Amino acid sequence: MDNQTETKTEAEDAVAKPPRARVSDAPIEEESAADKLERKRDYLDGFLQQKPADAAAGEPGGALYEEVIAALKDIYDPEIPVNIYDLGLIYGVEVGEDADVDVTMTLTTPHCPVAETMPGEIEMRIGAIPGVRDAEVNVTWDPPWDPSKMSDEARLELGML
Repeated sequence: MDNQTETKTEAEDAVAKPPRARVSDAPIEEESAADKLERKRDYLDGFLQQKPADAAAGEPGGALYEEVIAALKDIYDPEIPVNIYDLGLIYGVEVGEDADVDVTMTLTTPHCPVAETMPGEIEMRIGAIPGVRDAEVNVTWDPPWDPSKMSDEARLELGML
């Protein structure tokens, strides 16, 4: 070891380490149940008073978007007693600024008996929502539908949970 290292080590050893904080050293103040409740209430009041930011009508959480989702949940697959939204057939819902609604969906199979009528029915149901200017349904097969796309509610309904 050289002199500088020895001097540094000796200097470090000469400095007393601060005492460690221990729980037993904390001042004991009895807090009544009422004080504790009031402290928690103060914390929660500020948190609960804050209102969520209003979502635009066409954004998730917005009034028009939620009405479109509700309409989709009213349409049931004719072969499976579950609505098409919970069944996982709806891949996307977009509500434009001018209240045009685009729905991207699939069907359980390309040979589904309602393949020709289901998109038209969805367009009519969504188009009937007050405030919707136009509705368009785009059917896609990529990615293909599989049971993993179903919601837990749909799985429960079908006895898969």
